[in-house]
Amino acid sequence: MYAASNLTEQRFAQSHGLSGAQLPGPHLVSSYKAGRAVYAEGDAIDKCYQVATGAVRVYRLLSDGRRQVVSFHLPGEMFGFEAGSNHRFFAEAITETRLAVFGRRSMHERSQELLDIALAGMARAQEHLLVLGRQCAVERIAAFLADLSDRQGGVRQLRLPMSRQDIADYLGLTIETVSRVMTKLKERSVIALRDARTVNIMRLDALRSLCH
Repeated sequence: MYAASNLTEQRFAQSHGLSGAQLPGPHLVSSYKAGRAVYAEGDAIDKCYQVATGAVRVYRLLSDGRRQVVSFHLPGEMFGFEAGSNHRFFAEAITETRLAVFGRRSMHERSQELLDIALAGMARAQEHLLVLGRQCAVERIAAFLADLSDRQGGVRQLRLPMSRQDIADYLGLTIETVSRVMTKLKERSVIALRDARTVNIMRLDALRSLCH
């Protein structure tokens, strides 16, 4: 399933506001409404994607109906890489999102660049497994916020595109635990909450120390 609209063929350009890894060459630009699927489990892997604006979550539905979010992708980041010929996960836009979509030809021509990007994604996934396996709820939330800051160039004000339920499904917590930890970090003056989606990191060193 490829849910896309308003596709126009363009060349990769800085005007898209993309940062990080870039895959030059002809591509399509597609817009997605919040909640719209980019691909579904079982779809053929014949494209890769880079976020121009907005954000994407990648997840899997467990046998008991629960959802496990495995990654979030922010502007400048690429996704859609999996082993095999078919996707084992779902990907969908979290907010209004624009993606650069690269087809099979670009993937073949830029295989080395894509390999480097895929390996970087694997390293991030391994770090995430360490967070889930060893850390308590406070440490998981702290690591999550610190990672978001790092991925956006060390910014101190985070505008979270994902909901607290998304964060809970990503970190293996309940939404109540996520809210309780956010409040605890606020009371410690580690963060400030302007609203449910805006987090100001007040003491970055203290936040990082909680990750360990």
